[in-house]
Amino acid sequence: MTNRTLEESPPMGACFTEYFRCPEHLVRLELKGPVSGKSGYFRFGEGVTCYGRLNGEHPAPRPGLASPDVLKEVEADNDIVRLPFDLAEAVNALRCEIYTDEEKDTASSFSLLSEVYYLMRPLLPVAIRKRLQKLYLRNWRKITFPSWPVDSSVDTLMERLLMLQIRAAKLQRMPFVWFWPEGASGCAIMTHDVETEVGRDFCPALMDIDDSFGLKASFQVVPEIRYEVLPQFLAAIRQRGFEVVVHDLNHDGHLYRTREQFLERAPKINAYGKQFGADGFRAGILYRRQQWYEAFDFAYDMSVPNMAHLDPQRGGCCTVLPFFIGNILEIPVTTTQDYSLFNILNEHSIDLWKQQTELILGKHGLLSFIIHPDYIIAPRERALYEELLAHIVRLKKERNVWATTPGEVNRWWRQRAKMRLVERDGKWRIEGDGAERAGIAYAQEKNGRLEFTMDENGGSMPSSRLAQIADRVRL
Repeated sequence: MTNRTLEESPPMGACFTEYFRCPEHLVRLELKGPVSGKSGYFRFGEGVTCYGRLNGEHPAPRPGLASPDVLKEVEADNDIVRLPFDLAEAVNALRCEIYTDEEKDTASSFSLLSEVYYLMRPLLPVAIRKRLQKLYLRNWRKITFPSWPVDSSVDTLMERLLMLQIRAAKLQRMPFVWFWPEGASGCAIMTHDVETEVGRDFCPALMDIDDSFGLKASFQVVPEIRYEVLPQFLAAIRQRGFEVVVHDLNHDGHLYRTREQFLERAPKINAYGKQFGADGFRAGILYRRQQWYEAFDFAYDMSVPNMAHLDPQRGGCCTVLPFFIGNILEIPVTTTQDYSLFNILNEHSIDLWKQQTELILGKHGLLSFIIHPDYIIAPRERALYEELLAHIVRLKKERNVWATTPGEVNRWWRQRAKMRLVERDGKWRIEGDGAERAGIAYAQEKNGRLEFTMDENGGSMPSSRLAQIADRVRL
């Protein structure tokens, strides 16, 4: 498979209706005219950075204030919204990180220094590893795009286009299939990357902790070299209602070093997926090449961060919702990993996680956490993890957040992707598998802001949440 290019993106209107699951006949998105041959950065109002080709203006070679703001160039009338860029191209460029300098990323990720580091890593004391990692990541605060601590460029872009479509068609409101089942305001999943034998042996105790808060999680298990993976270990995870996910092949940092090497390893990884009974995959160190995912047999992947300031491979998908890469559902990592929080930022509180939580739920997105059993054995780290679990439980009870597992997110998102809104006798209804759990939401403009409400028969959100939603998006 060759690398996917901007020209291979899906149609503009399809990209929008796939996101909202709204009636296709109510959406008319068109290009104003031919786009330039050179791709670059541009803005779509405050807080939204895009990448692609433009009609009329020239995109900037780097993100920032110098990039043109094309929101003012949009034409919205007579049911049609005309854009100076291809929406599907821009969204695909962010989700699949086409905007990153691939050659530069490859050089930094798979340099000789990187090879030496991962060869010596098992022998290096933790203190030395931390110092080397801090040195490598020392300039992370200077990164302007994606935005820290959460980037929702894709989601805000879609919301602004939704408001423009409502205006152009002079609609009172636009119906769409709500993002989560049972009218949930957002979703939260816990994932545990098991990196060492010590971490593997702590997994039963970690399941006890999760169970004490009434939460289930997935365990990402490394198939080779790191530790022995016995069938009894995997069975014990499943028997307790937790999930097993394949975590790389051997976690040596070289899965994507070359395409030839990747194609040699992919069949082995797929075989372990079948052996483990695992539907999902996560690469070690969150390395990824979305253009190569066709070689995987998994239903979903969890290797793409929302923004990767503290990861060896920079970039980020700039969305807080799952999305499809071909037939694979990408469930993005939307919060900072525990290792980075404790060892790179030197923070021992859940304040950053709380801040990210508010930003993500402001977009009704997915709270996706990576907590390693290897790093929360000590009393202080374990206490912080339990504080995080208590926070998730509060969100579940007080703000109707759906706390579930990656496998359940995959099943729901695939059902939602096939649902259709059908109007009969002046009323909308949802058709498709899982429709009994789905809710109809309505988007409308009030005082220049976009507001979401739920159908009376499809669940509802607390009035306090509706106020926050209405305040969220303005042109």
